[in-house]
Amino acid sequence: MEELHKESFELVERSLTDLLGFEYVEAVCAARTIFTGDDASQLVENASEKIDFYPEPMCSALSSMLDRVGSRVLDEPLKESSDGASTIMFNASTKKAAAPLSAYGYYRIGEDGCLYLMTKSEHYHAPLGHSFPGYRLLDKARELGIPNATHNNTRGAITRRLEEELIRIANGLERDDQAGLAEVLKKQDDLYSLNRVLNLETGSLAAEAALKMILARFYRMQEDMAEPKYQGRTPVILVMGNDHGGLQANYHGTTVLTQMMRGMWPEAHAALENADVWKVVPIRPNCREDLDNAFAKYEKGSYKIAGFFHEIIMMNYGGRRLTKEFLHYAHALCQAHDVPTVVDEIQSCMWAKDLYLFREYGLKPTFVAIGKGFPGGEYPASRILFSSAMDVMPQFGALVTNGQEELASLAYLVTMEWAQVNSEVTAALGEYFESQMRDLATSFSQLITDVDGWRHMTTLCFADLEQAGTFVKELGRKGLEFSAQTYKAECPPVVLCKLPLIADKAMIDFVIRTMRELLKGLRV
Repeated sequence: MEELHKESFELVERSLTDLLGFEYVEAVCAARTIFTGDDASQLVENASEKIDFYPEPMCSALSSMLDRVGSRVLDEPLKESSDGASTIMFNASTKKAAAPLSAYGYYRIGEDGCLYLMTKSEHYHAPLGHSFPGYRLLDKARELGIPNATHNNTRGAITRRLEEELIRIANGLERDDQAGLAEVLKKQDDLYSLNRVLNLETGSLAAEAALKMILARFYRMQEDMAEPKYQGRTPVILVMGNDHGGLQANYHGTTVLTQMMRGMWPEAHAALENADVWKVVPIRPNCREDLDNAFAKYEKGSYKIAGFFHEIIMMNYGGRRLTKEFLHYAHALCQAHDVPTVVDEIQSCMWAKDLYLFREYGLKPTFVAIGKGFPGGEYPASRILFSSAMDVMPQFGALVTNGQEELASLAYLVTMEWAQVNSEVTAALGEYFESQMRDLATSFSQLITDVDGWRHMTTLCFADLEQAGTFVKELGRKGLEFSAQTYKAECPPVVLCKLPLIADKAMIDFVIRTMRELLKGLRV
């Protein structure tokens, strides 16, 4: 894709009333007057003020600073700051120089006074960059006294509205299709129809909740629950493995069981498998043969395939992209054998045209884990979307006190609104970036063997891991944040990035130009 049909972002102007509805805002304002004595009509007027989510002057100001990336822009950088009191591993990897003093759009000024370009979207959770003006609606909500802290049994109207929006978009329904949404929500026994939402705090908890519901088909969560459908059989979890058939390529969070799914806690994991408590089987990326072998071996006798967990873009394994053909084949096998499917979209959510990449793939999963990108870095807030057929959680099955935060839900709605209006533009820009990365690979074929990933998260596969590491270091010196998984055994020598959705053509061209110059030096 050499030319962009449209490279400027669409204007998005919204008020609290636009996002939350007049009736709700009017009630909020009336309630506020009880505490403050303010004029309710004036409060409603303020709440109805439209905010330009991403003003053009801000876009222009960002692109005008690109030539300063990597240089010191602050005359007096921070000379002394605390070392903190974290773990040995966290302290070893901490880069205080790049830690933020201030940030704006797709930039950050570090403690060293240098200007950094956030080409990894602050490790994937800031798709709209920093100081995104649309989030001023959160400040307006605070001024009205809308609390952030609620609890599971007092889920607020914003959170409930968000739940319906997530389900509506996941099912491809139009905004005003209330009848269609009602039909989806009342489904009871379709294992592959998304119509439930659990609000959680992190992606780890979202993936863990899916695993709990899957295991509940084999083991009771509580003594007073009914006998599970597959009680007495050993659950077998299918996960994505690496090219050598090892477990380390998948990543579904930091809870103990999901860590076991990627090869951690080896002795404890072996003890569970030896006791036939469960079994975890890796599937090599895009390998149908592994799927066929797994179903032939474990979909019978004392075993039962319990679930299939996968990302679509494996950012913890060199940005490997699973093909549509492979995933359709895998999901068809699962549907034929009553196997729940879990699409972990913590990495890819928000970067897709329909907000969920599984929709572009045409998949119908049982579970979808989302987070990071949706609240735009304003709050930690994840969600697990799932089928009502798996709605077996008791009250304390996935209880998270902070999961129902109202302002976090509002941050979701703001991010989603801008992303949906600009979906065509951001998709075109992502495709443009991918095409430019492919051109780089062609120009430097002696260094770069392949291109993987997808759109804003396109990756370069190097012939040599040391060269990949050197390239990342040189990019870092230039103020561009890329990474190579040099710390991981048996991982391809891949250079990773994840441009924010607000990355414009000027930023993309700057990134490609900088990479090209550095690659020339590596080739010499």
